[in-house]
Amino acid sequence: MSRLIAGVDEVGRGPLAGPVVTAAVILAPDDPCLGRYRDSKKISENRRLHLYHHLRRHALACTVAQASVEEIDRLNILHATMLAMRRSVEGLPLVPSRVLVDGNRIPDLTIPAEAVIGGDDSVQEIAAASIIAKVVRDRLMTMLDARYPGYQFSRHKGYGTKVHMEALRRLGPSPAHRTSFAPVARCARREP
Repeated sequence: MSRLIAGVDEVGRGPLAGPVVTAAVILAPDDPCLGRYRDSKKISENRRLHLYHHLRRHALACTVAQASVEEIDRLNILHATMLAMRRSVEGLPLVPSRVLVDGNRIPDLTIPAEAVIGGDDSVQEIAAASIIAKVVRDRLMTMLDARYPGYQFSRHKGYGTKVHMEALRRLGPSPAHRTSFAPVARCARREP
């Protein structure tokens, strides 16, 4: 068997609410979609969903992990992201020979790993992980929208849009909000 490469990416570092979600993916060498995976932010929602379902059926291995809002607030967003990335790699049913991580940092792993800046555009395994993580996080934010109506999480996915900030000022933070993030902390204290 050829060397197994796992690609790892995250979604949700910047939002004011919800978990950070990571995925680790090992692609099949005969995957007919090889060459078609792109950064999840650069493809349409329909295309993303199509590729997500394809990956769930055809990837050699795929895991999703997250760091909760509580972990983000306790550790900080960088350390929480590294924790979620480690969880996704450790959850793989196959042990990769190498891990490629989008960005300029790598989590603490027992497997050789390399950070790849812009990897979600240049490495198929990382792009695939980007797609998986984005679809899963978007679904989680839709569930949080049902639990905490009024914030419109399904619309903006927790990012600090005008609509979200207005709701945050009007309603105050929900349990899904990251209180360690300055805009949320200000709204919790009812500062302008």
